[in-house]
Amino acid sequence: MNLRGRIDALADALAANGELTDEGWRAALHAVPRHLFVPAVAWAEPYAGPGYRIDRDTDPDAWWDAVYADHPIITQLDDGATEVGGGEGVYSSSLSAPGVVVDFLELLSPYAGDRVLEIGTGTGWTAGLLSHRLGEVNVVSVEIDPAVHEAAAASLKQAGFCPRLVLGDGADGWAEQAPYDRVHVTCGVRKVPYAWVEQTRPGGAIVLPWMPGFEPGHKLWLTAGRDGTATGRFAGGAHYMMMRAQRVPAPPEHEGGYGRRAATVDPRRVLRAGLGADVAIAGFLPDVSVSLGTGEEFEIWLWAGRSGAWITGSEVRQFGERNLWDEVEEAFFRWVEWGSPGRDRFGLTVAPDGQHIWLDRPDNVIR
Repeated sequence: MNLRGRIDALADALAANGELTDEGWRAALHAVPRHLFVPAVAWAEPYAGPGYRIDRDTDPDAWWDAVYADHPIITQLDDGATEVGGGEGVYSSSLSAPGVVVDFLELLSPYAGDRVLEIGTGTGWTAGLLSHRLGEVNVVSVEIDPAVHEAAAASLKQAGFCPRLVLGDGADGWAEQAPYDRVHVTCGVRKVPYAWVEQTRPGGAIVLPWMPGFEPGHKLWLTAGRDGTATGRFAGGAHYMMMRAQRVPAPPEHEGGYGRRAATVDPRRVLRAGLGADVAIAGFLPDVSVSLGTGEEFEIWLWAGRSGAWITGSEVRQFGERNLWDEVEEAFFRWVEWGSPGRDRFGLTVAPDGQHIWLDRPDNVIR
């Protein structure tokens, strides 16, 4: 088995996709082989096709092929309550696709000697890549799940790295070794914890997947200022498992009647208006979650607290104290009135009083 050839082929594919431009990360892929961080039995999740079980003992060729393919590998289901090889359950920990990992590391753009706080150790592979590039003494990684934490420590040791691994809630960061030059977040967050800002050196950066309840996730780069805030713009798309404390809440149960009306605008035009509309609506309605139907008929479910809405075609049914679809339409038309700006014109600031979405400049907060 030609390990070097496999890694080079993967790196070449990432370079062709534009995800790998820094040869330092190619060297890291060789120094920290991905297979050392994949369990013997796991669930491969290719982008183009159904997921499937991989087992190193019963089908080693398929296992190796999956390990060095550019797609994620699920390593835990239902927080460890379900056997991962069956593939049935909620994905709760994974080895992210190499392209996603390298793309985020290139966005992080650490300098030699930078101190990095990683939120979400997972399998430990990214902590290993950072340790190779920056030195293990400069890497602190926090993981909330004891079993995942233990497995990552063992894999990193096998790979020859011993960064500081912390068992704890990543939302709290790790103040003991602050300040950090970079904070690298490997789980989706809806609300950026202020502790990360407090623990970042002024001029340092926080790179994270911002994943509001409304529609897709977004890569976000924040720079810490001297005034106790961090601000930055959205830098592309992202889809990660959510930080456990910020997982999407379950929709409320409802057995009563609904308020009914016809949608003012075709709901498809709202949900497909573009990434700028998605950010604007999420900024106006930070507590609203959305789910799209998968059938032939266009369906949307919205919920926040005890309020909900169900949209089928152009029929709107709502319940609770808030008329959520009315609020979505209002946010959508505000975005239209601004000239339908794209995602690159929006940014986010994190301050002691919370986070704020803005258009074009940080003092133009959307409300």
